Amino acid sequence: MKAKVAVLTTRPETVLADYHELMNLAGYRQVIDSTADTALKVNISWHFFFPASSTTPWQLDGVIRAMKKDGYSPDLMHACHNRTVVIDAHLGERENKQIDVVQAHGLRNIHLYETGEWIDVRDAVGDLTKKFLCLNDVYPKGFSIPKRFIGENIIHLPTVKTHVFTTTTGAMKNAFGGLLNEHRHWTHPVIHETLVDLLMIQKKIHRGVFAVMDGTFAGDGPGPRCMAPQVKNIILASSDQVAIDAVAAKLMGFDPLKDIKFIRLAHELGLGCGDPREIEIVGDRQAAEQNWHFEGPFKEMTFAARNQHRIYWGPLKGPMEWSLKTWLAPWAYIASVFYHDLIWYPLYAKKRVRKALRSPWGQLFQDWQTLSQTADDKGYTLPEKSSAPLWKISPDHLLEGLRLLGMALVESPEFQNRRTGSPKKN
Repeated sequence: MKAKVAVLTTRPETVLADYHELMNLAGYRQVIDSTADTALKVNISWHFFFPASSTTPWQLDGVIRAMKKDGYSPDLMHACHNRTVVIDAHLGERENKQIDVVQAHGLRNIHLYETGEWIDVRDAVGDLTKKFLCLNDVYPKGFSIPKRFIGENIIHLPTVKTHVFTTTTGAMKNAFGGLLNEHRHWTHPVIHETLVDLLMIQKKIHRGVFAVMDGTFAGDGPGPRCMAPQVKNIILASSDQVAIDAVAAKLMGFDPLKDIKFIRLAHELGLGCGDPREIEIVGDRQAAEQNWHFEGPFKEMTFAARNQHRIYWGPLKGPMEWSLKTWLAPWAYIASVFYHDLIWYPLYAKKRVRKALRSPWGQLFQDWQTLSQTADDKGYTLPEKSSAPLWKISPDHLLEGLRLLGMALVESPEFQNRRTGSPKKN
């Protein structure tokens, strides 16, 4: 069957109805089994609010409402979070107002690294491991995946944005945190091949795989954090993870098969369609033909991004990369938190966030807890003037940043392994 991607333009007053239409245009009910548990895989690329970086509350709300309207039981849905040593998912779900949505709908909220059993990937997928492009080399002793994923549906909730490692990021990259437990950074030198291997695993273990991508805000620049957010009013959905990433990449101004290696590799292996000429667009076809002419993540990289490239692919690979596989690795986590949370965010975020918050989507985010739905339940009623105080970085941010520095060390697998004396697999 020809790959299909649904694309719609939207606005706050109709976004709920638009998400419902979008998902049905993309045929989600033919993919997501209503009798199986469904993980709503939330994306938190930064624990602090930054437009386009993480799953929006209206994206999560729209998907949940659409599923409930179509007869899916809330008892068989749950929000799903992963963690990294540089991102605090509990802080992120509060700052990005995702937890407000989950609690309003009474869903379970599952942090994969805190609950449940992890199973060796070889026990989960068997001989499929022989087809991996790189993970057998990265993890010669094997690695673990969440046992609860086996037989579950998964709906990925990424945003449209660029990424300093993969040029763009979306549905395929959203599986990265959820499927790999510890030492995910070991895969960075072969990140494109890793995403392809993870898509193979998903197709094997999940009952159904679907993606709903929010481009109400889209991020250009050295993402997934330090970006220039832009209002684009676009939402996308598909059961083909390769195709939705390809369409999003094309919107941003990239050639998916030429510029995005993970899309090309997955396309060549038949894991999905990465050629926009072969993808059926349903919904707003004119919107899908836009070209936003994004500059991409490499033109003006941050200090942190430039040095990450030097370590994984450049002159520092020899002298530095080895340390990331030893007990010395926490230096990199601490450096990342220090730069992004205590330097870049206080210096550069305020101007960019305030500009974004002046848009209707920014007003929707600021007033989220107090807004009501429109009379026809299609979206949200925006007041003439926001009642939210002017967004600013409070003195508490410094204290939070210092706490996160400690988290990066204490919760690192290397520190935990040395403390307990029992190294974890993966």
